[in-house]
Amino acid sequence: MTLVFSDMAGSTALGEGRDPESIRGVLTTYFDEMRRVLEDHGGTIEKFIGDAVVAVFGIPQVHEDDALRAVRAAAEMQKAVAQLGEQSMTDWGVALEFRTGVNTGEVVSGELSREQGFATGDAVNVAARLEQHAPPGEVLIGENTYELVRDAVEAEPVEPLICKGKAEPVRAWKLRRLGGETGVARRLDSPLVGREEELARLHAELDLAGSSRSSRIATVLGEAGVGKSRLTNEFAASAVDRARILRGRCLSYGKGMTFWPVAEAVKQAAAIVETDTSEQARSKIDMLLPPDSEESRLIAEHVAGVIGLGQSSGGIQQSFWALRRLFEALAQSRPLILVFDDVHWAEPTFVDFLELPGSVQQGLPPVRLVHGSSRISRYSCALDDST
Repeated sequence: MTLVFSDMAGSTALGEGRDPESIRGVLTTYFDEMRRVLEDHGGTIEKFIGDAVVAVFGIPQVHEDDALRAVRAAAEMQKAVAQLGEQSMTDWGVALEFRTGVNTGEVVSGELSREQGFATGDAVNVAARLEQHAPPGEVLIGENTYELVRDAVEAEPVEPLICKGKAEPVRAWKLRRLGGETGVARRLDSPLVGREEELARLHAELDLAGSSRSSRIATVLGEAGVGKSRLTNEFAASAVDRARILRGRCLSYGKGMTFWPVAEAVKQAAAIVETDTSEQARSKIDMLLPPDSEESRLIAEHVAGVIGLGQSSGGIQQSFWALRRLFEALAQSRPLILVFDDVHWAEPTFVDFLELPGSVQQGLPPVRLVHGSSRISRYSCALDDST
């Protein structure tokens, strides 16, 4: 189980000489936002106490990526508190920050009821100590958690912490930013054996997209563990010299995730990072499109709304149009391969977007390579474990 301990820094100063009712409103907004973020990522609130939040991932339901969910939630909480802090500075002249500790380990679980403490054990104590040692505005990750998420984050080790009740110093890492798609990357450096035919068929689809100047979709199907990800990775690596490759992953949890895979692909294309402001991110999207064009401005506006950089204007069809036009622009000079993983988790609207027909009037067309989908469209590459 993974625990998240978070404590607001600055709430005491906020309360000095100010109306208690107003302060309560600020804290209520803070707690509501923390609850939303944690529950969106699949966490369970254990308790609110004072200005602190304690949440667990893995109770009542265990997921294989609970540690990564917890770290992603902590990173989103970091952003949410920063926004609340800006408002607090404007209204009260006091900046709000938070510090957070994330730790994974075995616990003893009690009855889940009324947000009373229901998890005990050394992992709980370490999470609390990490939070206490975290500088304001920072997230500290325990050793066990880091081992589970090391390939999905950028983090730097800190000096081992001397913690109350621990005989040995506690190792920890400071979270810098989110990175990869999976917590622990698979070993993909061994030779690919027995998939030459499937690999050749994928390359044939790329050739066909170029010769027909139309977008193509290739769906890789197969049971879990048969090698879908390995095949798509091998294809992408072998095509990197002739095509631009962007990736996105469909998540199995969360709200508003319809276009999450597209958002990941757009952010890769525009080199948008976690520290970019909305204005900086929007500017990077503008640079992907032809300059000084009214259509480009409209496309950028719709795309920014789709990926969460502003209010989405228009309906689904406008979003489809804008994303399609953006990817066509990216494919002007060389083919574009969009790799979407775990499409069996995709929202129906996203699958509809994937299956849009069409052609590219100028430039070179994109190829959409997806795997895990239960819906077969145009071309499918079914894998079994007999080879």
